[in-house]
Amino acid sequence: MSPTRSTLDHSPRQGVRTFTPRWRSSPLTTERMERLLPAHAIPAEGELDREAWFGRVAPVVLEIGSGHGAAAVAYAAAHPEHDLIAAEVHVPGVARMLSSAEPLELRNLWVEVDDALPLLTERVPSGALAAVHLFFPDPWPKGKHAKRRFVQQHTLALLADRLEAGGVLRIATDHEVYAAHVRHQVEHHGGWTVVEGERPPWRPQDGFEAKGRRAGRSISEFALTPRQAPGPVPARKP
Repeated sequence: MSPTRSTLDHSPRQGVRTFTPRWRSSPLTTERMERLLPAHAIPAEGELDREAWFGRVAPVVLEIGSGHGAAAVAYAAAHPEHDLIAAEVHVPGVARMLSSAEPLELRNLWVEVDDALPLLTERVPSGALAAVHLFFPDPWPKGKHAKRRFVQQHTLALLADRLEAGGVLRIATDHEVYAAHVRHQVEHHGGWTVVEGERPPWRPQDGFEAKGRRAGRSISEFALTPRQAPGPVPARKP
């Protein structure tokens, strides 16, 4: 499958979402969010300030689309010296993540209940992130939906700017269509060094990874590091 002009567009598309915001809440979800979220929520406004937001100056990792939060919780538990922000729109998933983190008494797991793109574009400054994780994003497997896949030219430019020197973007997917899409986008961008096949040992094997393996699909792992000074980051359109 070759990249098309539409999937190699450097400009963000106004109104195009990389997720489908559909879910039903429940009394349990509401209770968990009301009780647990305040201690983990990042400020609603302002630019990322590690001392003000987290009470310390430590490496910051962003997980985009944390789902039910198993990977985010595992990373925070394995890396107490880092602060991890889990950005997720699915409220029941956030509630489940917070419930899983509660008995571990994690003090380095933070939550943004929203799309990660506005956070990255408007509130995270250049060079602020030690790593970005994108694990099992919605593959949008139909060609007509390729514009909805998170990895695009404009997001690669954005992430290259937001990562610190030596920072890493980790991507995992169990869909070959998405893996091929990542390869095409990264090759066209030209500003990343890519290593395939490195699975982080701290990440649990449940959830979408286990589901993919049960279905006979292989897991593609990407570790990307910016290899040159990033170019201008496209501004958000009004």
